[in-house]
Amino acid sequence: MGITKTEIFSDEQNKIALFAKVLGHPARVAILQRLFSIDACVCGDLVNEIGLAQPTISQHLKELKQLGIIKGTIDGTSVCYCIDQENWTEMKKVLQAFLNQDISKFDCC
Repeated sequence: MGITKTEIFSDEQNKIALFAKVLGHPARVAILQRLFSIDACVCGDLVNEIGLAQPTISQHLKELKQLGIIKGTIDGTSVCYCIDQENWTEMKKVLQAFLNQDISKFDCC
């Protein structure tokens, strides 16, 4: 497997790719939707809500947390997760700017 050369791309290009990657799995999308639907931190078991094994859910939570889309706090023996509003807003801003680009009227094909 080759080494990725992220340094040859702009910070914005790397950000967009990371955001796309984290949103590129339906389990992570389901976790985010669940967090938005309850509009609070989840301290309970997402396994029953999502329908995946605990290690799988934990791995997806880890991916979301590493990128900063969610944050977690320890509450006794469990970790409570919620959307990180500041980072979510930043992600929306970056993705919106990218997705709002218009296709030129030049018909190349």
